[in-house]
Amino acid sequence: MKGCFDDMKEYKYVEIKFEAKGVLFHSASEPKEIINKYAKEGYSYVGFIPTLIDAHGSFRRIDLIFEK
Repeated sequence: MKGCFDDMKEYKYVEIKFEAKGVLFHSASEPKEIINKYAKEGYSYVGFIPTLIDAHGSFRRIDLIFEK
């Protein structure tokens, strides 16, 4: 008999911070490298969640979401 949690997926959240460099923002860690790293571990990238937005509406921090 299968339980209701047997097909439950696993999710990982990886924080990406955007830092000011002059008038431009760059990420402290390269999102493409992180996505490739998790893909090698069997995860799929499914999206992102903004976790910090500044007063001008710019994303300052996001969580990348991976599913396995």
